[in-house]
Amino acid sequence: MEAKLERTVRSEVRPSKARETWKLMKKYKAIYFLSLPSILYFVIFKYVPLMGSVMAFQNYNIFKGIAGSPWIGLENFQRMFAYDEFLRILKNTILIGFYDLIFAFPFPIVLALLLNEMRRLMYKRIIQTVVYMPHFLSWVIVGGIAIGILSPTTGVVNHLLGLFGIEPIYFLGEDSYIRTILVSSGIWKDSGWGTIVYLAALAGVNPEMYEAAVMDGASRWRQTISITIPTIMPTIVILFLLHIGHFLDFGFERVYVFLNSLNEGSGDIMDTYIYRVGLVGRQYSFTTAVGLFKSVVGLALIMLGNALSRKATGQGLY
Repeated sequence: MEAKLERTVRSEVRPSKARETWKLMKKYKAIYFLSLPSILYFVIFKYVPLMGSVMAFQNYNIFKGIAGSPWIGLENFQRMFAYDEFLRILKNTILIGFYDLIFAFPFPIVLALLLNEMRRLMYKRIIQTVVYMPHFLSWVIVGGIAIGILSPTTGVVNHLLGLFGIEPIYFLGEDSYIRTILVSSGIWKDSGWGTIVYLAALAGVNPEMYEAAVMDGASRWRQTISITIPTIMPTIVILFLLHIGHFLDFGFERVYVFLNSLNEGSGDIMDTYIYRVGLVGRQYSFTTAVGLFKSVVGLALIMLGNALSRKATGQGLY
């Protein structure tokens, strides 16, 4: 009797929820219609390509396709970790990603805090425009600018070093400088754009909190530590979690424009390795396994970071 009553209640609840959902969709049909291009974009370019991940478990043949290619299990992953070259690439990717996390991630926060302290609105807008303009340049242009500045013969940097009696340095021709160049160029290109989010968060800080702090004799530094940073901390946490999700996804274009045979020992990363071995070398299954490994590590990092963030601060992505 109780089971029959439960089934009856469920049958009554389900249609009502379905009808309620349908009514909401009809009511806000304009919004759903406007979101349709974005939904189609993610379905076509993000979810449908996921089916190609099965190539990582196959000996893929371009003429036979996914359906006709033989299955080889985890052989590509075993081969991946057996190669010394891949381990070197993985080390480079982790080190460059770590440097980017330590130096590039905090830079927009510091820049936003400095801009927030400016009282002349005109100067603030001019500086903000100047610092985020490089974001609209392609990496090809950024690479050309950096190569010109760092040139051992005509570069500004070597010209300044020459004034102090230092011999010209071929920065892009040595392993020891390439990681610094990659991280520094990323800071110059994207840090200004990143300040937009933090400035928007800073605009939401209650001015009365600063007024109360001034009445208590707090300095500007103390106000920043005790009021500003704790207020924007949820934004910092969310962006940090999104950043670590792309820890191994440093970017192909960002590295490829600086890479050459002299510095690839320290500058070659997983994205450039996938291009060289997968597209140029036509080892599609092997590089699919590398890409899948990179995605799984990114997912694991973002889940771990979210769990730790929820325990420490109560904030997270989900």
